[in-house]
Amino acid sequence: MRCQYCGYLDSRVIDSRPTEEGSSIRRRRECLNCGRRFTTYEKIETSPVMVVKKDMRREPFNGAKIKQGLIHACQKRPVSIAQIDTIVEKVEKLVHSSGDDEFSSRRIGEAVMAELKLLDEVAYVRFASVYRQFTDVSSFMDELNKLVRESAKRNAED
Repeated sequence: MRCQYCGYLDSRVIDSRPTEEGSSIRRRRECLNCGRRFTTYEKIETSPVMVVKKDMRREPFNGAKIKQGLIHACQKRPVSIAQIDTIVEKVEKLVHSSGDDEFSSRRIGEAVMAELKLLDEVAYVRFASVYRQFTDVSSFMDELNKLVRESAKRNAED
């Protein structure tokens, strides 16, 4: 495995453990050249699932795109990369366990938003504003009001 810091091709595994979902193995490695440590993930190679976009285009499912969107939505929020990785793993598991060759981008987006809503409401609103393509303030306010009602309902139940 190539070191991300110095590019050296040899490293040693310091620690290996399954991820929370058990769908991959997390490995801590140490570069034999510069001594810096980095993390890699080993996953089972699966047949590609195609994502059907809103305009009916198809592209291969890519968990990295979900992670990038989550990182952007969670900027300056108290959400760790480990929590983001957990959401990505859950969505990947949903997509791959469906057994379908195609999966709608709408279902993926809704699954991401459901997980994000439980984790951080501000990050959820940020993600939803891009995903749902709010075009004006009233559609944005509708989503905020819905979130406030749901939060008040949860608090009343507690």
